[in-house]
Amino acid sequence: MTQTILVTGASTGIGRATAALFADRGWNVAATMRDPASSDLAEGPNLAVSALDVTDEASIATAVAGAIERFGSLDVVVNNAGYAGYGPIEATPMERIRRQFDTNVIGLLAVTKAVVPHLRARGSGTIVNISSPAGKIGFPLGTLYCGSKHAVEGMSEAMSYELAAAGIAVKIIEPGAIRTDFATRSLDLTTDDSIPEYAPLSAAIAASFATIDEQASPPELVAEVIFEAVTDGTDRLRYTAGPDAEQMITGRATAGDEAFVAGMRARLSG
Repeated sequence: MTQTILVTGASTGIGRATAALFADRGWNVAATMRDPASSDLAEGPNLAVSALDVTDEASIATAVAGAIERFGSLDVVVNNAGYAGYGPIEATPMERIRRQFDTNVIGLLAVTKAVVPHLRARGSGTIVNISSPAGKIGFPLGTLYCGSKHAVEGMSEAMSYELAAAGIAVKIIEPGAIRTDFATRSLDLTTDDSIPEYAPLSAAIAASFATIDEQASPPELVAEVIFEAVTDGTDRLRYTAGPDAEQMITGRATAGDEAFVAGMRARLSG
């Protein structure tokens, strides 16, 4: 029987690459996104494009019901939709703070909550949550994004215990720098020229994001890791995607707080 995967945030980047890869390998794919008109995915017998806004519970319910009606069931859900809020916390409006967590954290929980009853009734399924090295490391000016991805890590690990009782696996994917439109579409960098103390740090971080696509791996690399996680038949929880992700996460774990923080400050200063 053909299996079915639902992917959020599938208009571009990792989500689009994942939808395309699974469709090419014979899966049924429900590719969801806020604006289906923005997608260049070609609909077909095993690929449906539909609207899903992770901050809108009615939108989630409609998309999930539509996918089940179209393909008969769901086997895998990839919580990929998200974005990165960066900037000094002092300069960040509360609306942006709420938006970051509404999208990356509450939205992930809302989609998961919507699909678990279906998966539990079937006695099987997999939830894949897209994290980041930012889920293990606090990057400068990344209070919001790193906080949201640390939450994804903790929620996913905790959730894996309860959902295992219903036959549902949880997988965490930790991509490094991936060649997407992150720096222009998915990055929300807050600055405030009236607070000069943060200007050098903001300039350094903005410059690093401007060059991220030049050094990044293709999103297809992450799609391959997601496919591995879904099909390897193991209880493994975490998967890194990209050599830089492995290096960052391993380096943070082995360096210890004092050495890691000193190294980060040294890089920022120059």
